[in-house]
Amino acid sequence: MSLTVGIDIGGTKILGGVVDEDGTILAEHRVESPATDAARIVAAVHDLVTRLRQDHDVTAVGVGAAGYIDKSRSVVLFAPNVAWRDVPLRSQVEDLVGLPVVVENDANAAAWGEFRFGAGHDVDDLMLVTVGTGVGGGLVLDDELHRGAFGIGAEIGHMRVVPGGRLCGCGNKGCWEQYASGSALVREARDAARGGSLLAGAVLDRAGGDADAITGPLLTEAARDGDPFALEQLAELGRWLGEGIASLTAVLDPAVVVVGGGVSEADALLLDPTRAAFRAQLTGRGHRPELEIRKARLGNRAGLIGAADLARR
Repeated sequence: MSLTVGIDIGGTKILGGVVDEDGTILAEHRVESPATDAARIVAAVHDLVTRLRQDHDVTAVGVGAAGYIDKSRSVVLFAPNVAWRDVPLRSQVEDLVGLPVVVENDANAAAWGEFRFGAGHDVDDLMLVTVGTGVGGGLVLDDELHRGAFGIGAEIGHMRVVPGGRLCGCGNKGCWEQYASGSALVREARDAARGGSLLAGAVLDRAGGDADAITGPLLTEAARDGDPFALEQLAELGRWLGEGIASLTAVLDPAVVVVGGGVSEADALLLDPTRAAFRAQLTGRGHRPELEIRKARLGNRAGLIGAADLARR
């Protein structure tokens, strides 16, 4: 059985694993990510691969990286949270590990992992929407990962939904992730608490009276306990997600949308309002097949598993 290594490079950690042809992780290691030092990131990847190869005969390495990857899947053109600008990452890693290497955008790798082994294993077309600090995405169309003409497609979090709206980290205003991310969820809740909202009182008490201590997991826990304010905040986030997914569906028409990322742990508290908003805004509703919105299955290992499988291909 062919074994490959998948590496998922993020701003805070680098996760590596040996993955078989069924998407099963046979061994796994992680290290902190030296995100401000490009050379040390490559050295950390080399160290992970070396450790993972000690007990397994691997044939290739797939690297998922948070950034813009060129069409050849070799050069990181730009990364917002890692010190990469036009870095030939594939050749750097290949020179060290002596194995074939494929570099892929981390959200694309996660989308492929969910498509092959997770929530989209039974369809030909899938869109992954990751809801965390920002909003990321990946597309699989007709059984193929869709990267766009230059390799940097599916940056769905930067679809503009409010012209002249909130300033985004990308430099534009009104991007989807400013309204449909975990950061947006927390921002709105903190603003309400600071503004003296009576409805936010119980959540503020959970945070020890400190609005800055309100987090996504805290809001999810409060919503599960039936707190009206927390439920309202998740429903509003779900509305933004559902409306955005409806707009993307009008263009892409996927069979399944998979929602992942940390905020997806709210389960039905987030996904039910997302589905309702999607149905309300879907063009031609009632006269067209309706896609399914599903929760991701592979969690934070989707990128590792997807990168390993892409390397095998």
